[in-house]
Amino acid sequence: MSMMVVLSIVNGHAQVNAEQVLAIGKNVLSMEDYMLSIQYFNQAIKAKPYLSEPYFFRGLAKLYLEDYRGAEEDCTLALERNKFRTEAYKVRGFARQQMGLDSLAIADFDFGLEYAPMDKYFLFYKAVAQTTIKDYEGADATYGSLLRLYPKFEDGYSARAQMHLQVGDTTAALSDIDCAIGISKAMVNPYLMRADIYSKRREWSAALESMEEVIRLRPMEADFYVNRAYIRYNIDDYFGAMSDYNYAIELEPFNTAATFNRALLRYEVKDLERSEADFTTVLEWDASNFHAKYNRGLVRLELEKYREALKDFKDIATKYPRYYPVYYAIAQAEYGLGNHRAYFENVRKADALVEGYVKDPTRNKLDKPTIASGSNDRGVSQGEDESELDVMNRFNQLVTVNESQESQLSYNDKIKGRVQDRNVRVEPEPVYALTFYDSTNELRSNSNYFRELDELNQARYLERMIYLSNERVAPADVNEINSLFAEIDNYTALIATNSKRPIDYFGRAMNYITLKDYDNAIADLDKAIDLNDKFTVAYMARAYAKQCRLERDERVNQMEQRDDKDKEGSGMLLQQSRQVGLTEILSDYDKVLQLNPGLIYAWYNKGNIMLSIGDLTSALQCYSESIRISPTFGQAYYNRGLVYLQLGNKASGVADLSKAGELGVLPSYNVLKRMQ
Repeated sequence: MSMMVVLSIVNGHAQVNAEQVLAIGKNVLSMEDYMLSIQYFNQAIKAKPYLSEPYFFRGLAKLYLEDYRGAEEDCTLALERNKFRTEAYKVRGFARQQMGLDSLAIADFDFGLEYAPMDKYFLFYKAVAQTTIKDYEGADATYGSLLRLYPKFEDGYSARAQMHLQVGDTTAALSDIDCAIGISKAMVNPYLMRADIYSKRREWSAALESMEEVIRLRPMEADFYVNRAYIRYNIDDYFGAMSDYNYAIELEPFNTAATFNRALLRYEVKDLERSEADFTTVLEWDASNFHAKYNRGLVRLELEKYREALKDFKDIATKYPRYYPVYYAIAQAEYGLGNHRAYFENVRKADALVEGYVKDPTRNKLDKPTIASGSNDRGVSQGEDESELDVMNRFNQLVTVNESQESQLSYNDKIKGRVQDRNVRVEPEPVYALTFYDSTNELRSNSNYFRELDELNQARYLERMIYLSNERVAPADVNEINSLFAEIDNYTALIATNSKRPIDYFGRAMNYITLKDYDNAIADLDKAIDLNDKFTVAYMARAYAKQCRLERDERVNQMEQRDDKDKEGSGMLLQQSRQVGLTEILSDYDKVLQLNPGLIYAWYNKGNIMLSIGDLTSALQCYSESIRISPTFGQAYYNRGLVYLQLGNKASGVADLSKAGELGVLPSYNVLKRMQ
């Protein structure tokens, strides 16, 4: 039975079919289609809100999607309806653990253990939470109980090893790691921890052996090659290190740590041109990476590109005015350019900083730049708490990706089919537009209905049905394109009869929009609106066509501007043109809202325009109004969540993204995951 059929049954016969929909949702959940299962649980909750079960299973689905706040809230609702649903304490405790609410998580686990004192995962999660809050004595006791009951539970040994590492007992940690590996040689975490321990002891051969096992188990993980390269570098295997960096970049072309380290290695072996290229690539990804900029400046010095080097060094001096090595570097660049006076001035400045620091280090602290050269969403060693000498030295050292064990926790180790792992660009959901093609997203919670469009379709004046969607679907093939052109000819023939009906201009404009001929589309919509100034649907179509034309013109103008000698003057003209275009678009949406104040899609589209010009407050108001009118408008929650995050209101942003995910907006879970 399709989803749409089931939902219609639920709406028609709620009392009869709530349990049936719940059962289907549980089946879908077991097939790991978490987004779709949530939609079924939503319908069960709507039909019978007093049941505990659908809240629990919706919370479980959200947990698998790493929407921990949503999971916590749903489990709380489930427990309010049935406080003896033991598994809900486990799910809620796990969710709280992931949010850093470890004390509350422990309370949930303790409650669960009252009813299930031998439950493996209640004990395991509790021990990990106790470790997190540094209750090492309590954690050790809990691990003891866990491993007495389950002596073959390898995750327990691995997690206890991590606890031993936190208290500095590497001997006990290695013993537990050996136990974990003895039970299962297929676990990555114990080998990672062992490699980390041996690396810190500078026992490079043993560290390399462990990293070899990690890569054997997970050969497609780029970061593991970065860390093995670091070990190989320390045993003077430069060829092996370079091979690992090359392969890491092949696996993950945007791996910053691998690219930065390869650049350093190329610099060290005097492959200067390619070293400069790698540092430049890193800076294209992250312009604030001052380590890459400093080292690129050093490379450029050796290449005798003194002006380019000087620019890099001056950027660093502006950010870190008391970082003395950069003034020596500036002096060298000035000397290469023949500016001897500037050379001596910068040498004296650097000398003065060093002398002041030597006389009184407490008073004359030097700047300590953060080591950001390997940031790639997985975390890199930072220099915030190191000695000044360490920070200075590491300005041109290799970086490693955090290589201690990955998170010990996964909910019963069964998280699969995770939409939050799809690496989407974090950008607003697009505007809604009139189109000949219906939405393909069966998870959407709204029907994209509005009265004027429905009346137009029912009148059958046009050759095709028109839908409202924010999914962009192009004509399928050349036959479809030829059909659109033929329809334009038909409308043209009708218009030539001098009947001058606004609907004919509108119909031809829709074909032009589909074929991306926005100028002709806007011209036709102008005529349609001149003939009927209350043509709401035409205003919606014209606003979208104007937006598409503006985006097209901006792309063309930006390409032309590259060759324009008067870049500043042409840039001002482009900005003025953009402002005029946006004003016209907003005017059309305002007219739509004057004719239909409750049209949520006009409020939403207006919010997108406000967001594009940086007017976050107005964007927030528009999205909030659309949500007030339709509390199930998922895309509005998603975009409002992004606005809240930009405004620094993380709590409201997370709440909106969680709600958007619940309503079927898939990118929400990826953004939530990045914020964990």
